Parts: sequence; C-alpha cells; structure tokens
Amino acid sequence: MIGASFRSCVALALFAVLAVGCSPTAEQPPASADGLPAGVTVELRQTRADVAGRQAAVAVHNGTGRSIEIGAVSVADPRFAQPATRTVARTSTVPAGATVDIRVQLTEVACDAPADATATVTLDVRDAETDAMTARTAPIVDVVPFVAALHENECLQVAAGRSAAVSLGRFTASAAGEPARLDLDVVPAPGEGTLRIVGIHETNLLTFPGLVDAVYPLDLDQTGTDRKRQSVALPLLPARCDARGVVRPGRDPGAAR
Repeated sequence: MIGASFRSCVALALFAVLAVGCSPTAEQPPASADGLPAGVTVELRQTRADVAGRQAAVAVHNGTGRSIEIGAVSVADPRFAQPATRTVARTSTVPAGATVDIRVQLTEVACDAPADATATVTLDVRDAETDAMTARTAPIVDVVPFVAALHENECLQVAAGRSAAVSLGRFTASAAGEPARLDLDVVPAPGEGTLRIVGIHETNLLTFPGLVDAVYPLDLDQTGTDRKRQSVALPLLPARCDARGVVRPGRDPGAAR
C-alpha cells in the first residue's frame, strides 16, 4: 500500500505551465557588517530527509584550531518571506577541525524575489576571550543548489492554486507486475483560470508507463472561466523496491545539532 512519503513524491513531481504572478516580497532585516571569525566557513545544505519538513542545515566548519560555540542562527534570503531560524533553540559546540550541521526551518516563499537572489547567515558566536556571544554575519550559498528550484516550484504551486486545487485522491492497489492507480483531482477555483497541467515527472521511487523524457503526459486545461472539475487515474509503478532505495536517507556528513 502506498504511504504518505510516496504521495509526497508524486505531489512534488507535478508541474504546470501557467501565466500568473506570485505574492509580494517581505522586507528583510538589515545584516550586520561583522564577518565570521577567521577559519570559520559556512554553507547551506538540504538532504532528502529535510524536504518534507521544509528544513535545511547551516553547515559550520571550524578551521580555527580551537572549539567554538554557536548560539542563535538565522539565514536571511529575499526568496523567503522571513529569515530561517534554528529548529531547536540551543548552543552547539563545534570542535576544532569539525563540521556541524545546524538545522533551520525555512519559511514561506516570497515570489517577487529574483531566482538568483543572494543570502546571508547570522551566527551568534561565543568569544573565547570575553565569553560573550557576538552576532556575526556573512554570505552563505547552497553549494549543492536547491533554493532556486524550491523557490520556483513553490511559487508555481502558489500560482496554480489561484486557478485550481490540485490534489492526490484515491489509491487503488494492483496485482504484482501491474500498475496501481492513484487519482489526480483538479477542482477549479472561482474566477478565471490560467492553469494547464501538461505532465507529471517520475521520481526516484515511483514511475509511470509510457513516459516521454521522464514525464507522463497529461492535458488538464483549467484556463478561462468555463471550467469543470477534472480527475485522471495515474498508472503507478515502483521505480525501486530495494531497501537502499526506500530507506529514510541519512544526513549529510557532520553531526546534526
């Protein structure tokens, strides 16, 4: 029987072509001019396990030669309505030569922001001499890119929702070797629609028969004012059934703190 994680995979794979705008960008707080201590570097990461919860991790590498302590963490990015902050309010010790992942909670997307906007991170770093926490701000990038794609996908979802509610409905199991069935339901919203769903991507775990360039073709038109509810049965096949493929993925290197 298909689980919630499989439904999430299918939902994330759905894409549409539409011509609408998104919500305005919220103002970002001013950043401090203080840089990170010499030898301390940061990058923004996201693993598969972070996707469903809309989280990410600030990977802090300590190359100073002595332990450091990190308190509050905040990532300001114009592509999000508010800064991302720590999921757990605590202090993390980063030993000399080590890298620690500090998880942050991403906020709602701000769809008027450019896809190539830059982000900054502010870390509260304990001063070894004064024992005081000092806010240090520096640029941060997602070395393995994910923010631009997340921003594009979620803004597309926001825009699509103005035309229609798109959801996954009833799942019907099948005999071994035969496609199962998962209903895709599209309910028009009031007013004029600008949405047309042209296909759904396969994922690393789920696929469909009759793919064209890894896409199962669809033609669900929700444009104009004379629109009706639409439903299509997606023929669903497992792409992988091995334990390595379906096990909950581990974190990136570095202890999650």
